[in-house]
Order: sequence, then C-alpha cells, then structure tokens
Amino acid sequence: MRPPALGVILAGGLSRRMGGADKPLLTLGGLTLLEHVAQRLAPQCHGLILNANGDPSRFERTSIPIVPDSLSGRPGPLAGILAGLEWAATHCRGIEWIVSVPADTPFIPEDLVLRLQDARREAGLPLACAVSGAQVHHAIGLWPIRLQQDLRRAIAKEGMRRLGGWAALHGYAEAAWSAEPVDPFFNINTPEELAQAKALLRQEKVQ
Repeated sequence: MRPPALGVILAGGLSRRMGGADKPLLTLGGLTLLEHVAQRLAPQCHGLILNANGDPSRFERTSIPIVPDSLSGRPGPLAGILAGLEWAATHCRGIEWIVSVPADTPFIPEDLVLRLQDARREAGLPLACAVSGAQVHHAIGLWPIRLQQDLRRAIAKEGMRRLGGWAALHGYAEAAWSAEPVDPFFNINTPEELAQAKALLRQEKVQ
C-alpha cells in the first residue's frame, strides 16, 4: 500500500500569456481547467488544496480549500510547493507527502500518484517528478513534508526560484509517460493551446 498524499493544485501564477485571464477558471469541454484537474487528482489523494493568490472569492464555486503563498512577492511555483507542505504539516496528521499539479494541466494521468511513489521508492530518492517524452515536469512532483524548512530557507534566504534546481539538490526520481498520442502533461498557457485542448477533446484523443 502506497503512503497517502495531499494533492496541491498550483494556481499562484499571473497568467501573463493568457492575457491575465484566470487560467483555472477557463472552460474546456463544459468544465473549468480546475475542475478537470481536481476530478483526475482527487481519487488519487487524501484531500486537495488549491494554491492561489489574490481574492479567493473568485473560487467560490469550489469546495477545495484555498491556500495562498506563505511568502510575499510571488516567488513562483516553489512558493506554491512550500505553501502546500506547510498546510499539510498543520492540517493533515499522518500525511508525509504532497503531490503538486499545475491547474493548467487538465489531462493528468489517473495513475500519477501511484507511479510517482513507485519511482521514488525504487530509486531510493526523497522526491519524484513526472516526465513525458524527453521533458521533465518539475511542477508535477511528489514532495516530502519533512523538507518544508529546507525549502523555506532555500527560497527566503538563498533566493532559490527554480523548482528543478531545488529538486536536484536533494535528488529526484523520474516517472515517465509516453507523450503520444497526447501528452498527459499538456499544459495550457495561451489561447492557442486552449483551442488545441478543445480540439483534442472533440476528437476523443484524451483518455
């Protein structure tokens, strides 16, 4: 039996390439991107939280707890990981892991958490990140709560901003998926990519 994990949906960015639109609330096939991610991630996790900054009332339709960055200045996805680690440490007794997924990846696989845990255990490493094709997706990863203080220090004291850089310091396993016929970690950053995602759904290419 794999140890349970808290799912952390990352939505703390500014969505500049989407013209400032709130990406998690964009619709795809009748659901918001947030709903797509939550539906796929929730059955794999011991609860979900949403890391988002700004006015939380815009997410009033969701029952997922909204957790903003605990560090000011929006230092990027590392701050979202930190917020998730700290929230889990306070609210989730008995949970030792979080799994992070960006809110703009609506096609994440239904075996994501299982395979991240297996990859970490088999490699004997503390972290695991998803891979598709030749690309490592550091924002889609498995993170131990015991590293929360290390991460806070890295961001606040050392100026660390790159997820991959911090993960490499500790060593991470890679859990790989095929990118064909559809990359399960296809992420939506632009209006063109949203249109492409809609076309994939219409063509029923997404599992």
